[in-house]
Amino acid sequence: MEPEGVIESNWNEIVDSFDDMNLSESLLRGIYAYGFEKPSAIQQRAILPCIKGYDVIAQAQSGTGKTATFAISILQQIELDLKATQALVLAPTRELAQQIQKVVMALGDYMGASCHACIGAPKYIKMFVLDEADEMLSRGFKDQIYDIFQKLNSNTQVVLLSATMPSDVLEVTKKFMRDPIRILVKKEELTLEGIRQFYINVEREHGDMDQKERDVIMREFRSGSSRVLITTDLLARGIDVQQVSLVINYDLPTNRENYIHRIGRGGRFGRKGVAINMVTEEDKRTLRDIETFYNTSIEEMPLNVADLI
Repeated sequence: MEPEGVIESNWNEIVDSFDDMNLSESLLRGIYAYGFEKPSAIQQRAILPCIKGYDVIAQAQSGTGKTATFAISILQQIELDLKATQALVLAPTRELAQQIQKVVMALGDYMGASCHACIGAPKYIKMFVLDEADEMLSRGFKDQIYDIFQKLNSNTQVVLLSATMPSDVLEVTKKFMRDPIRILVKKEELTLEGIRQFYINVEREHGDMDQKERDVIMREFRSGSSRVLITTDLLARGIDVQQVSLVINYDLPTNRENYIHRIGRGGRFGRKGVAINMVTEEDKRTLRDIETFYNTSIEEMPLNVADLI
């Protein structure tokens, strides 16, 4: 039995090369041009059942390649001659939606695929992707998500991706998915080996920003015109800025599952990074709990930390 909140896999086929996934030549060109060399653990397991048309539940942490998993699956299945929207993707934040769009456009760069406004009855929708499903439902989007499901054809393929599987996510899978393939990338298959982790003692502070400020800040940070980004858990999930090598947790996440989402910004797809955690004496218990949960060691920050970045 798997622990509560975790699914049990029922799909064991692993394909460790994009060339062996029967993808179109133009899509493969886009994949390699984007910089991918080999599929990540979730991509090795989930792309094949997705492109075969199965409903798929994929559970894996942030930074494991879930976005490219469904982006590749969508691009492989769309009919370029059919000038209609054929896939619908929902994401919990505008920033993540914008990033998904950029990934799809980059991977499909050699395909000539275009985007059409989704207006009227969704009869052409072949695939519905619910990304970061646990976050979507925790933000109060359950009614809207259910409304969309009710309007889709009964034979629409559903792909659901989530870091955790709380009861409301499982309810969605039971109500709207047909005998889905279940794929779990277990916590022990994830690694924090490439990320040096430390803590320093500090006092607490907090901040806030509106949507326009967020857009400007993300644009400047991606372009490199600003090199430091101070943010909340809003940007913890799925936002990939390749030049990030240092993540500082001003306070520890209250939910230990969010820890890997946060510091994974600095070590995605095998890149090296450093994570520094600012903690008070009251935070030490939470810190030790995170160490135990991820089977990792978080040392007190050394004087030569600059040499590690």
